[in-house]
Amino acid sequence: MDVKKRHLVTEETNYSSQNIDEMNTEEILTLINEEDSSVASAVKQQIPNIHKAVELIVASIKNGGRLFYVGAGTSGRLGVLDASECPPTYNTPPNLVKGLIAGGYYALVHSLEGVEDNENQAAEDLSDEELCSEDVVVGIAASGTTPYVIGALKYAGLMDASTVSISCNPDSVISSYAAVAIETVTGPEVVTGSTRMKAGTAQKMVLNMLSTTTMVKLGKVYRNYMVDLQASNEKLRRRACRILSELSSVSESVAHATLLESEWSIKEALVMLKANVSRTDSRKYLDENDGFVAKAIHSARQEVE
Repeated sequence: MDVKKRHLVTEETNYSSQNIDEMNTEEILTLINEEDSSVASAVKQQIPNIHKAVELIVASIKNGGRLFYVGAGTSGRLGVLDASECPPTYNTPPNLVKGLIAGGYYALVHSLEGVEDNENQAAEDLSDEELCSEDVVVGIAASGTTPYVIGALKYAGLMDASTVSISCNPDSVISSYAAVAIETVTGPEVVTGSTRMKAGTAQKMVLNMLSTTTMVKLGKVYRNYMVDLQASNEKLRRRACRILSELSSVSESVAHATLLESEWSIKEALVMLKANVSRTDSRKYLDENDGFVAKAIHSARQEVE
């Protein structure tokens, strides 16, 4: 079927909101909220495929690969947003998770709708990033028909990179170009075709799940704390002190002193305090346990005993 003629659920009329222009403000807000309440269920149905995607991403990163989010418009912006939050939250290298948007960074704050139709540009953009077989490309498109995203997944396939698609229509075009297809079918929008709404919310939820679960599986979280954050400003340094204080049951002054000694590495400070070892030893145990704090503490304590 011609991409331009495909039937898209995201473009259908939502009959619940067909008289929205005659509703009062509270009625509009209630309707939007009711429609949004269905998004989590649509995402939940895709957990098996999200699981497969996470396994692909974790395996690729452990093998030296990188994660690329590729999209246009709202989808592209969501990918860039998720990627940009990984370094401060999880202390990842700037290029480990990267978002590419059709039209480049100018398109983040300006509407450049025409650029999404250039399938070849995606291949050029990924080529500029030196995409290789160890990498993962996640193509994001609510419609599932965006040429820029199709081009990205096609190029990734040619380079033997792993591929994942995120769309909001069943049997979408981009699904056919991905090893793992995530289709969160959120139905017609309150404002017909405005996929920045339910579809965008679903995409954001899936991206949160992909990046967060990946970082947990890579040892970036201890219990439910972000122990690999970059303490790059006063707010984050205060957060680091609170995290270390709570997890180690020490005062914030002791936590602060230990963080200074570890050069603001919460992971190292945690192992130092909980296993009563030096910074040098804490690094050793973390290295031996692939950065997993719980395993490092267990190893250190076993040797002491």
